[in-house]
Amino acid sequence: MFDLTGMTALVTGASGGIGSEIARTLAMQGARVAWSGTSREKLERVEEASHVLREGERISWSLKSSDGEREQSVILPCNLSDGAAVDALVPAAVEKLGKVDILVNNAGITRDNLAMRMKDDEWSDVLTVNLEAAFRLARAAARPMMKARFGRIISITSIVGATGNPGQANYAAAKAGLVGMSKALAQELASRGITVNCVAPGFIRSDMTTALPEVQQSALLTRIPIGDLGDGKDIAAAVTYLASREAGYVTGETLHVNGGMAML
Repeated sequence: MFDLTGMTALVTGASGGIGSEIARTLAMQGARVAWSGTSREKLERVEEASHVLREGERISWSLKSSDGEREQSVILPCNLSDGAAVDALVPAAVEKLGKVDILVNNAGITRDNLAMRMKDDEWSDVLTVNLEAAFRLARAAARPMMKARFGRIISITSIVGATGNPGQANYAAAKAGLVGMSKALAQELASRGITVNCVAPGFIRSDMTTALPEVQQSALLTRIPIGDLGDGKDIAAAVTYLASREAGYVTGETLHVNGGMAML
């Protein structure tokens, strides 16, 4: 199940914890992957490290496909705050991979502040990267997907987009916007064999959460019925399902992966 052999994927924010796990998991399931992020150096480091499995074994994908004509794994740096660069990203992925079957809008930034203190650029920067860039990429990816009559567009939202969070009016608005945008696109593109869905992570284990004082970590865990933080692999598994051929009858949905913290 969930064999992605023969499929290609573009993953934004692929140098981060969740993004790199998504890209790695899609590759392990057989997809050829374009890793995108702001820094080429960081992307190359993460992509190379991703060839090593958790048990220390090497993953079987290589930088060149077996026929030597198409690259199996490519690096495509992109500044998502630059509209021209965003518009060029999908065509670049198609040029390198031959097609784009799966788009994962994972990249995101935060500029936290209380609403009364939030500066205009703190609002606009987050909306530009987290929502506008995702729309522009989905619009661009939809064109070749419509011709192929197949596609998977998956956006990483957040529990915050459904519940809100003090100091994150900009982030919550962008993440909620992804859900509404995806529902609209799902209805527009369904007849062409394209599904559009979201994955909404809860609190995921990261450098930031592990650095919290033990008292804060304990208080956080009391809000999660499963009693533990999530892992990037949990999000990657959800994305892999939605990207698969088996998920062809699922569209316009948001899959919440939050340990029961918000049962929506």
